[in-house]
Amino acid sequence: MNVSLLRRFGAILYDTLLILALLFLSALPFIAARGGEPVESGNTVFQVTLVAVVYLFFVIFWSRYGRTLGMQSWGLRLETADGDPPGLKLASLRFVAAIVSWLACGLGFFWQLLDAENLTWHDRLSKTRVRYYPKTDE
Repeated sequence: MNVSLLRRFGAILYDTLLILALLFLSALPFIAARGGEPVESGNTVFQVTLVAVVYLFFVIFWSRYGRTLGMQSWGLRLETADGDPPGLKLASLRFVAAIVSWLACGLGFFWQLLDAENLTWHDRLSKTRVRYYPKTDE
């Protein structure tokens, strides 16, 4: 089933809120080590830590469960052509490709509106797709 752009952006919004909370928590040890002073902007260890937190959030959720918490809330699941969650390699490739999609002013995401299969750039590059699974009443 095709996934609407609105549904994808809803999941992105949810995940952004979770990531902001994780980044805040990740910054606390750096701030505490400086006695409550802000971390200097050129601190490479701090920057690498923040990027690693975001990377691990997405790659672990995608490779293990096929969905982040935001995707779960919107009934979305990331799959390979076989219907399985992507492994670490594909999830990592998708993470990097999604950054490229954002850096191009979001064009990689909006590409879905023009794509015959409703795929984004990072879907195509990682050979994955996001599927919608409506909730069923049991």
